[in-house]
Amino acid sequence: MTQKEKRPITAEDLYSFEVIKSCQISTDGKQIIYGLQSVNRENEKKYTHLWRIIIGEGNPQQFTFGEHSNTAPQWSPDGKWIAFLSNRQNEKQNLLYILPVDGGEAFPLTDFHGDIGEFDWAPDSKKIVFQFREYDQEDIEILTDDKKEKLGRVARRIEDRVFFKLDGYGYLPKNRFHLWTVDIKTKALKQLTDSNIHEESGPIWSPDGKKIAFFSNRSDQPDLNPSRTDLYLFDLEDGSEHKVITPEGPKGKASFSPDGKMLAYVGHEGLKAGYKNGELWVIDLEMPDSAHSLTAKYDFDVGGGVINDLGSVIISPPVWSDDGKVIYFQVGRHGRTSLHKIDLESEWLDTLLEFDGVVSGFSMDEQQKSLAYIRGTLTDPCQVALFNLTNGEQDVLTEINHSLLDQIDLGKFEEVWFKGADNNDLQGWILKPPGFDPQKQYPSIMEIHGGPLTQYGFFFMHEFFYLASHGYVVYFCNPRGGQGYGEAHAKAIYYGKWGTVDFADLMAWADYMKVQPYIDPNRMGVTGGSYGGYMTVWIIGHTDRFKAAVSQRCVSNLISLWGASDFNWSFQTIFDDKAPYENLDVLWECSPIKHIDTASTPTLVIHSLQDLRCAIEQSEQVYVALKNLGVETEFLIFPDSPHGVSRTGRTDRKIVRLQGILDWFERYLKD
Repeated sequence: MTQKEKRPITAEDLYSFEVIKSCQISTDGKQIIYGLQSVNRENEKKYTHLWRIIIGEGNPQQFTFGEHSNTAPQWSPDGKWIAFLSNRQNEKQNLLYILPVDGGEAFPLTDFHGDIGEFDWAPDSKKIVFQFREYDQEDIEILTDDKKEKLGRVARRIEDRVFFKLDGYGYLPKNRFHLWTVDIKTKALKQLTDSNIHEESGPIWSPDGKKIAFFSNRSDQPDLNPSRTDLYLFDLEDGSEHKVITPEGPKGKASFSPDGKMLAYVGHEGLKAGYKNGELWVIDLEMPDSAHSLTAKYDFDVGGGVINDLGSVIISPPVWSDDGKVIYFQVGRHGRTSLHKIDLESEWLDTLLEFDGVVSGFSMDEQQKSLAYIRGTLTDPCQVALFNLTNGEQDVLTEINHSLLDQIDLGKFEEVWFKGADNNDLQGWILKPPGFDPQKQYPSIMEIHGGPLTQYGFFFMHEFFYLASHGYVVYFCNPRGGQGYGEAHAKAIYYGKWGTVDFADLMAWADYMKVQPYIDPNRMGVTGGSYGGYMTVWIIGHTDRFKAAVSQRCVSNLISLWGASDFNWSFQTIFDDKAPYENLDVLWECSPIKHIDTASTPTLVIHSLQDLRCAIEQSEQVYVALKNLGVETEFLIFPDSPHGVSRTGRTDRKIVRLQGILDWFERYLKD
């Protein structure tokens, strides 16, 4: 199909996109299993099914079918089984299943009422360790009784939790996540850990099968000290636990060395310091206090991802070389997620896979000759790819969404580096619309990312293509306050500096774009979600340079946000680490609602009713304030939708959201 024959992307194309949710190569390196999510247009539900690639033997084969989801597949070490989670018995309840690879039906290993989290195979393929959190009794009754399901929950009493809800989930059960094992032959279950206060995460089996490593915050009040995560070893022979001494701070993604004597993990040192890079740490389990970072001197973010709106980057645990001398891991830097390896002794770093895109969800075969991963780029959201570790050759094994994308003219991207407000280097991208004519002047839209501790980059954004398809130049960058450019860049707006250098960098970006010959300086718009919504509201309160704005799921009042978010009180650590009743000044000064009295920009306000991250009252304040000020505004509300409606929301609502954004800009930037 020629470029002239291609069509623009549409909002309705969201029904046709398929997304890879997981990917893992078998231990013998001959097969890859992956989960592929699609949308059922009739019932607006998303289903994920397992597909298998037999390497070198043709097209992928679908492994599971039906109107349910099968997720998180893991090969057994002997290659005979695939463990996965499925809601095939009840759409509201995932169970742990295993599927014989050589034929036969999948069958459940669990029959719980609750949440199953992370799991890991034993080295001998006879058992699985997994996280489980039991539902409250009233919720179990609702799940199993049709009459009670119709009536719903009568009431909920919060007794000892501070973090008692989670966006996209709802209110959390009273019970915590604990570790269990299950025998795949007898289905015998054994609970390993228990507590009314503490919970465990990230369980992995030691190579000799005698211990399980996990993470837990065992402080007296974990919800008031959320970064105090420690590493533990559970002895399966005597049931004892041993705390491994590591520097205090958040940590996860553990991985044993092949001989079981060392352990790697990702984390950073220090509490209440979210701006810090994730680092790759190793510890000799036979030497107390031996934990040290291998990557501190490189000033990059180990385990860092890139934003997109059709999925997310999957961060895999570090992988050790067979001889235990090298570790493989992902890095988020300059709009990419790349794959690297580091020598433990010399700390010499080598780049294995780095391109204009992301390396997501990687795994290796047992002989470490082949590496499978999910490959994403600016123009292709996801493919299963294979990297030959011996000769460096790469092969893309799937053609997911190709029949759709082959029909579409996405426009053209340009990557630029420009100077910020303090002569600092900043990276940005410009998307020019299909049929772009450099002799014309176009209306433009600046997109601002959320977080702020994340980054835009070389990853597919349907929303950007959709807006560009209607004749807009869409541009986006990574101002100070985000990740991917070192700790100083991320720390720049910490400790009460939101709305300072981040705002200045965004205005420098707008200045850069304003003088481009193809930009109409009188038809510039701005939008963003979450922290990007915060910055959108901040912008309209500080400048009238934009002719239209769309604020999405914003933060506007840091005082009323305190305690109302699923992140609860912890937002205060980004500012002066004081509650509003201790000091209102910093939170209020950094709140866009304080400065909104000078706003004049026509602004569409978008929010979801079930947003537990940034409660809808944050946008209600903006809408009412703008109405009071006589500024043109409207309020678009999505019921039964979470904070992440643009990424994980129901497809019909995602479409209406896109149409609402477009309609607003069409009204003020074109009419």
